[in-house]
Amino acid sequence: MITFKELLKEGESETVEFKPSLSQMDKIIESISAFSNTKGGTVVIGVSDKGEVLGVNIGNNTIESLANQVKQNTDPMAYPSIRVEEGDKKQVVIIEVVEGKAKPVLAFGRAFRRVGKSNQKLGFEGIRILAIETSKVYWDERVSEELILEDIDGERISWFLKEAMKQRGLNIPEDSPVKDTLIKLKLLKNGKLTNAALLLFLKKSVFLQSEVKCIRFSGNESIKPYIDFQTIEGTVFDLIDQAMDFVFRNMRKSIRLVAGNVQREEIYQYPPHAIREAIVNAIAHRDYESASKVQVRIFDNRIEIWSPGTLLDEITIEDLRREHISVPRNPLLFKQLLWVKYVEDVGGGTLDMINQCREWGFPEPLFEHISGAFVVTFRLPPAVGDLEKMGLNIRQINAMDYIIKKGSISNKEYIYLNSISRKTATTDLKQLVSMGLLTRVGEGKRNIQYVLPDYAKITQKITQKGS
Repeated sequence: MITFKELLKEGESETVEFKPSLSQMDKIIESISAFSNTKGGTVVIGVSDKGEVLGVNIGNNTIESLANQVKQNTDPMAYPSIRVEEGDKKQVVIIEVVEGKAKPVLAFGRAFRRVGKSNQKLGFEGIRILAIETSKVYWDERVSEELILEDIDGERISWFLKEAMKQRGLNIPEDSPVKDTLIKLKLLKNGKLTNAALLLFLKKSVFLQSEVKCIRFSGNESIKPYIDFQTIEGTVFDLIDQAMDFVFRNMRKSIRLVAGNVQREEIYQYPPHAIREAIVNAIAHRDYESASKVQVRIFDNRIEIWSPGTLLDEITIEDLRREHISVPRNPLLFKQLLWVKYVEDVGGGTLDMINQCREWGFPEPLFEHISGAFVVTFRLPPAVGDLEKMGLNIRQINAMDYIIKKGSISNKEYIYLNSISRKTATTDLKQLVSMGLLTRVGEGKRNIQYVLPDYAKITQKITQKGS
């Protein structure tokens, strides 16, 4: 049990809320709703927003009255733990709220969810999504009442079984009856097709969500005219393979000589395996409750992969850059993609993207939440010619290339890279920071590193300088 002193030291957060007095009963109960609908949390009454201990006058019936107010104004009724503690010789009330098993928990007929340090009121769509998440009945596991076995493409299933045997040793004969196969794969429930089965093997797509929009823009802005545009429909496998075909069609290629080989080798503009990983993830992990489409957007200086829905609560943006668990949003669909090696169940896909970009000398991909979507952006490294236009010397250009490949550079590394004095290195790096090409991070002389800022800002500066 966390103590009052620890709560006071932590301050307000995603799981801690301060209230100055019991007179704010409505706000207190809204916080209980918000914590119940998120990860749980603690409401401390008798402390200001700034962490000043004000205290609360505790009477004989204060705690009982508070508990009754909470029960009467929450639905389903919340039963938080309530206790009194002392701080700075003043009494405070501490309400510990656990995450609700049945969501949403309403306060005064409205639902709230904790976002950062504030309580966010949920609209109809938010309430619907919260209820679905709580039910633990995933979208891909739900059954169709209209479609039947005859709507399934037997040839697609035969291909799947052959490929799954080859890739993972799936022990289902290629010529197995469709019904038996779907039962063994858990894609048929009580004689009815699951949504996952329809996404994978349906003869003709019936879902608006089973589409990918691919656009090649003419420049670096998402405006018309388009150079190329395609709406892809079909099974999940169709979406993935044809989206990659679109990317390949719109990526430039260069030719290089390979040592010891008379043949020339064609190199794509971007690391294709990293792009494919992002597209597969976008389709496999998208929110199929949303009618929005997966989008592949290709610009002159970047490729963006948009997937409807944000990351699940178990994973953060920061987690994607380190070892993390695999948390499929659509586990039944994900399992089938795993059989044919379209995905791996280790949570390492984003790390693979990062490593592939580094190997190619590219900036690491950006992972972002934008307008209710999860977006992965692959960025081209700035060309030497562009950097020269900005007035960079050869030492600074070397450093930019080093940072793109390594992720960062220190003053010591800059000195070693260019065989120069500390004073020259400091001057060069300060200039790169002042130009907006690098950002200085860390504290203390030994921990200072220089990294790339938002790539869009770099591109904007290069464009302005070159025009």
